[in-house]
Amino acid sequence: MANANKTPPGADPKQLERTGTVREIGSQAVWSLSSCKPGFGVDQLRDDNLETYWQSDGSQPHLVNIQFRRKTTVKMLCIYADYKSDESYTPSKISVRVGNNFHNLQEVRQLELVEPSGWIHIPLLDMLNNPIRTFMIQIAVLANHQNGRDTHMRQIKVYTPVEESSIGKYPRCTTVDFMMYRTIR
Repeated sequence: MANANKTPPGADPKQLERTGTVREIGSQAVWSLSSCKPGFGVDQLRDDNLETYWQSDGSQPHLVNIQFRRKTTVKMLCIYADYKSDESYTPSKISVRVGNNFHNLQEVRQLELVEPSGWIHIPLLDMLNNPIRTFMIQIAVLANHQNGRDTHMRQIKVYTPVEESSIGKYPRCTTVDFMMYRTIR
């Protein structure tokens, strides 16, 4: 079992984005769920609101499928879970699988979560400590706290590393003022 780096409650993975070393790429993927209650689906899982959530509706394992159109470099997943709000709906055991499609998924991480409260950072690295390259990520909720049946996940973020500029090594612009002007429109 791998350990996830749990940030203190309220710590936001967007702080990593501000450093310029990673970029959130979830919007480039097609998301699907094994099941959901009406009004508690992918839109709530991706809306940047920690008060909304995906709620499964069926038997375990509950699955979140993230499919990219091309092979994509992924450095980390961030999942927001809140045991105090969700109690028996909170995942206690999660499996992260990657592959080219549904038929060749390989488990790369399995996590045991003990009453999580906040962002859980899950690095996705190969044997050489490099970010993985994949077409598909599947997050499987294998068990919930208190043997709960359905699950809640409040947010999931997918991060890729930002490649160094080929022009040269310049200091990273990390302030909000600089970040507004870092890309050409």
